[in-house]
Amino acid sequence: MRVLGIETSCDETGVAIYDTAFTGGQGLLSDALYSQIAMHAEYGGVVPELASRDHTRKLLPAN
Repeated sequence: MRVLGIETSCDETGVAIYDTAFTGGQGLLSDALYSQIAMHAEYGGVVPELASRDHTRKLLPAN
């Protein structure tokens, strides 16, 4: 069985595809991580509205 994991936090977006080992799977098949640290550094911390919009822009291309 393949499992899709999606994670968004205040300053990063990540996705991974994992093939479960109990069925003879291969483990981690693919992963991608996009960090927003550089974008938020300009403001001295996370700006929620910018983070939200950037998550939306980056999530679809990441999977």
